[in-house]
Amino acid sequence: MAGLSTSVLDIRCRQSAPFLESLREAIPDFVALTKPEVNFLIVIATFTGFYLGYPGDLHNFPVERMLNTLFGTLLVASGTGTLNQYLEHDFDAQMRRTCRRPIAAGRLRPRAAAWFGISLSIVGTVYLLATVNALSSALAVFTAATYLLIYTPLKRKTPLCTLAGAVPGAMPPLIGWAAASGSVTSATAWMLYAVLFLWQFPHFMAIAWMYREDYARAGYLVLPPGEHRGRFMSWQALLASLALIPVSLIPVMIGHAGPVYFVLAGILSSLFFYYSASLAFQRSAVAARRLLLASIVYLPLAFCLLMLEK
Repeated sequence: MAGLSTSVLDIRCRQSAPFLESLREAIPDFVALTKPEVNFLIVIATFTGFYLGYPGDLHNFPVERMLNTLFGTLLVASGTGTLNQYLEHDFDAQMRRTCRRPIAAGRLRPRAAAWFGISLSIVGTVYLLATVNALSSALAVFTAATYLLIYTPLKRKTPLCTLAGAVPGAMPPLIGWAAASGSVTSATAWMLYAVLFLWQFPHFMAIAWMYREDYARAGYLVLPPGEHRGRFMSWQALLASLALIPVSLIPVMIGHAGPVYFVLAGILSSLFFYYSASLAFQRSAVAARRLLLASIVYLPLAFCLLMLEK
């Protein structure tokens, strides 16, 4: 009997080995579905909102609640990114930029990815509700719903999709602020929202211009067709980055920041505007890459300057 039990156990182990091996090989693809590069900026923005929104003494800073906020927000963001790839995998397969994504390339089944995204989103929402507060959880749900149900389908219908996408895209600081203070009525909270809202236009216009042929081939209308797309891209990048200069200086105007912040924030926002203007006038792939890099550098530095003033 002992020998028979051992044989059965060996058979079961051999049968489970291929499944475990395939699961291990799929882990990097499941991680890629969550869009880690986007989540990095989301975590920074959420932490900034929490740090600035905490009304108490920093010596009693609620580290555990902050970590719960970041973790729950990260789960919802990861689920949203996954579901976005699920909804767009047929179109992703037509673009050089996205054809190697896990679902588009056929490495993961769409149904498995969909359940993965739904699970992450639900768990993240419940986690925020249970460990932080109802407001942060509700804002996370609003963010995911508007991104997936409004912005995602609009990308194939109108170039104004960027405006629709910037609304949920700017929510992470408000989620952090709500988690720390229990409300989002502060002017500073909405200033953070405005910074992230405006930042998205030059950031995405750089991507849209670099891959404009890709987007057009897949049927996306992130830029108008024909000769108007260059003008449309230029104005979106220019106006938003120009507006960022006075918006980033609001803390000085309301007395929450001093002259050092005024100088550094002014220089940082002006440099961002310079790279946006370069793309607007040159309309080249090189200028678009420079603006994209500048946008990735700008946002963490801008938020760090704000936190240093607290």
